[in-house]
Amino acid sequence: MMQNWSGCSAIVTGGASGLGAASAERLAADGMQVTLFDLDEEQGTAHAGKIGGSFTKVDVSDPSSVSAGIAATRAAFGDPRVLVNCAGIGRAAKTVSRGEAHDPELYETVVRVNLMGTFNCASQVAAAMCAAETVDEDGSRGVIINTASVAAYDGQVGQIAYASSKGGVVGMTLPMARDLADKGIRVCAIAPGLFLTPLLHDLPEEVQTKLGATVPFPQRLGDPAEFGDLVSHISTNPMLNGEVIRLDGALRMAPR
Repeated sequence: MMQNWSGCSAIVTGGASGLGAASAERLAADGMQVTLFDLDEEQGTAHAGKIGGSFTKVDVSDPSSVSAGIAATRAAFGDPRVLVNCAGIGRAAKTVSRGEAHDPELYETVVRVNLMGTFNCASQVAAAMCAAETVDEDGSRGVIINTASVAAYDGQVGQIAYASSKGGVVGMTLPMARDLADKGIRVCAIAPGLFLTPLLHDLPEEVQTKLGATVPFPQRLGDPAEFGDLVSHISTNPMLNGEVIRLDGALRMAPR
């Protein structure tokens, strides 16, 4: 039996734009009370107003900021039942470039936001979910959906930091699901391929078309709404747990 979280509280990190915004919009359409965590106050507030949700400024890499955001969400809407982690950054640099080693501070920043940020939100929201009552005969309390990337498997030249961070998200999926199984909390991850996020929106149309043509089928960039659709399905299908789902049109990234 599919789970129904209508009327329940949800948190989407990175919810002001891109995949996070699409996920938040879809969960709101499913009847959830959605709180957006993001650093972009202007865009976050605007999108929250559009979907009938709320916005809280949160730095996912800062555990105390995450804690404050969760406390505000619980006070307003109750214990969160769905968490979607979409907050992340991308920085390009090779392991060695022009004789210089990769900047360790840049590497640490990417890992801190993408991997530690995902961990901070997932672990703290899981603790909040544990305080909630079960909602069905299975003993379900909530769902955590993290965002990995095809770069976790097919990291390209210059993606050492980004691929490492997303590989960590893949690696935490099964053990986190096992850790939380006896609490009635499911954990999955989505590994998207090339999607029309704000980063790609800024590229010339001919470049977007060329990138889309590298996808076997359909030969185009993914629509963030398609990511949101999968978020919705994972949240409601109780047998999806401990799984990383590639959402990439059969794309396997070339080295460059």
